[in-house]
Amino acid sequence: MNKEQLERYNRHIILSEIGVEGQKKLLDAKVLVVGAGGLGAPALQYLVAAGVGNIGIVDADTVSLSNLQRQILYRENQIDQSKAEQAKQTLNQLNSDVQITTYPFMIDDTNAEEIISGYDLIVGATDNFESRKCIDRISKQQGKAFVHGSIGEFEGQISVLNHNGGPSYFDLFSDTPDETTMPLGVLGVLPGIIGSMQACEVIKIILGIGDVLSGKLLIYDALTHNTNVVNF
Repeated sequence: MNKEQLERYNRHIILSEIGVEGQKKLLDAKVLVVGAGGLGAPALQYLVAAGVGNIGIVDADTVSLSNLQRQILYRENQIDQSKAEQAKQTLNQLNSDVQITTYPFMIDDTNAEEIISGYDLIVGATDNFESRKCIDRISKQQGKAFVHGSIGEFEGQISVLNHNGGPSYFDLFSDTPDETTMPLGVLGVLPGIIGSMQACEVIKIILGIGDVLSGKLLIYDALTHNTNVVNF
């Protein structure tokens, strides 16, 4: 690590659980974030700030005015621009140590295997159930952790799937919900909370520290701040 890196990551390095060797693990890690919206935006910001050295961003969407209520990675002058490309542009200014690759299209059965093979673990930050199923299947095949998050109205959920042979998305959700019945509203700050938790799980997995939410579903209620953890 160079002098600038030692200064940048000082607050990590002075933690006995991380130190220089732990920070090197972060710098060497490769993380794919599928979805650069409500959950992906805060997850990306904290992963890049933490020095996760290689980040992939998958998102086919463009920035819209309604996104700005919660997706604080973006600005008004970026409306109608590619989320993946605009996220990269902003994140490069946060940490030039990090190499960012963009995939401005949907992940599906035709490309998931190739894309996921280039990364150590995957953050699922999409509200598309077909994408979740695809990520789950390929990450399980490749033996890579899938840090899943979801939000709706005032509630958020997070779990770590396929970690060290642990339970998968389909062990947690055996049936695919009808997307037309899903709530469209969400409290603006909620994605920031859950997305940050996803980033925390990623960092813990890379460093091999703490208790990972494998085989557990954390459910957070923003109205009460109640947090429940359900084993499955």
